[in-house]
Amino acid sequence: RHQPSATPISRKPFSTVSIGCTPVEAYLRHRGIAALHGTGNLRFHPRCYYRPDDHGQTETWPAMIAAVTDLRGTITGAHRTWIAPDGSDKAPIDTQRKAMGDLLGHAVRFGIAGEVMAAGEGIESVLSARQAIPHMAMAAALSAAHLAAFLFPEPLRRLYIVRDNDPAGDSARDSLVERANTAGIEAIVLSPVLEDFNEDLRRLGIDALRANLRVQLAPADVARFWLEAG
Repeated sequence: RHQPSATPISRKPFSTVSIGCTPVEAYLRHRGIAALHGTGNLRFHPRCYYRPDDHGQTETWPAMIAAVTDLRGTITGAHRTWIAPDGSDKAPIDTQRKAMGDLLGHAVRFGIAGEVMAAGEGIESVLSARQAIPHMAMAAALSAAHLAAFLFPEPLRRLYIVRDNDPAGDSARDSLVERANTAGIEAIVLSPVLEDFNEDLRRLGIDALRANLRVQLAPADVARFWLEAG
């Protein structure tokens, strides 16, 4: 098993810090994500505990810690993505992501939701869509099942669903569209060309990502959220 370059586990506690100039920022930039405004719910932990199973030895790896919040902004859970010490990729471990806490209906939020916002599954996919629509509030529900159960903010009138291109994404899309319509909220699906929007960003580039999203947005939102910015 590949081990991190860090020293043996210390029992001294560490606090998380903002992601600027840390391996988390490097990790996101390696994935093509450069617009990091409004990402205060993402933090960096230099030595986050990781245990592969109930009987495995506990290790420590750098991690991106995401705060999961409810509609009032109260933290209800946390999501951990273990990354390589230099931020070049995820950590070489069996389970690279784990969530804990009360997640259903809640999300990792970027920006303050108003009448229009977007919601998707993964943090990286949602942040990739945000590269092209930098001023739209977005939320990552962390899984297809949790996206289907996403709770709507009170002022919401139009919801963009940042879907993943797989059967689970299709199911989440259908459930969320039905719930939004029942609540009197217009639901518009944003579909990637490839598997998800981060793959689009990395393999096709920002210009292709913008072009794909432009034709899927309501015309009023193209101007409102500055599709060409950044």
